[in-house]
Amino acid sequence: MDKILEFTSNNMWLVLALMISFFVLVFSELRRKASGLVNVESIDAVKLINNDAIVIDLRSVDAFSKGHIVNARNIPSDELEAKMANLDSIKSKPIIAVCDAGITSTKAVTSLRAAGFESVYGLKGGMAGWSQAGLPVVTGKKTKAKKAKKAKKKQG
Repeated sequence: MDKILEFTSNNMWLVLALMISFFVLVFSELRRKASGLVNVESIDAVKLINNDAIVIDLRSVDAFSKGHIVNARNIPSDELEAKMANLDSIKSKPIIAVCDAGITSTKAVTSLRAAGFESVYGLKGGMAGWSQAGLPVVTGKKTKAKKAKKAKKKQG
């Protein structure tokens, strides 16, 4: 015990910096938890998906058609507010919002929670993080953009 007191008195600035760092860390974690914003890692997202979570892909239709998570619903972020009423049937299910890098999903998570959705999460790292984790991506699925291109080819 005497050695601890001696170290503290000899290294006052070091101990003070350590204490400040500790309190900043605790404060930031408490603030993050209080805001209710939760980003989940790819592995945790897989667990949620296996327990009937709904994946909402906020990227553009073109980006979605190039590759997306299995059974994801494509609702571009600029259309989310307009289509919020269509999602009322899944309010009680967990929802995972996915964007390119995990930044756009923050806004979507906030607006979905404000609209009364119970458990909404953002995918940390977005599709980039999902791909880096080596998790499967669906490609080649027919989307509205591909259907429109096929229709144009048939007409022209």
